[in-house]
Amino acid sequence: MKLKIIELEKGKIRLSLEGEGHTFMNALIEEILADSEVDVAKYVIEFQFSDSDLFITMKVGSKKDPVTVIREACNRISMKCDDLLGCLKN
Repeated sequence: MKLKIIELEKGKIRLSLEGEGHTFMNALIEEILADSEVDVAKYVIEFQFSDSDLFITMKVGSKKDPVTVIREACNRISMKCDDLLGCLKN
């Protein structure tokens, strides 16, 4: 997966994820929004074959960095996938 950071400010990030569609982006948004310090998390796929743009803003006064929020969300997704694979092996 390739990503390009378009905008990065304190409490806000906008980035492009190459080749990712609705399946991954919906899972990622759900995990990001599970963080209580996130204010807005959304993605846009402008055209059918265009890259996904992800936008996240943190709540006012949040000390958490949006990049950290993305990393934590991806780790939770990975753990859930590992758990599922473990169940399928037994």
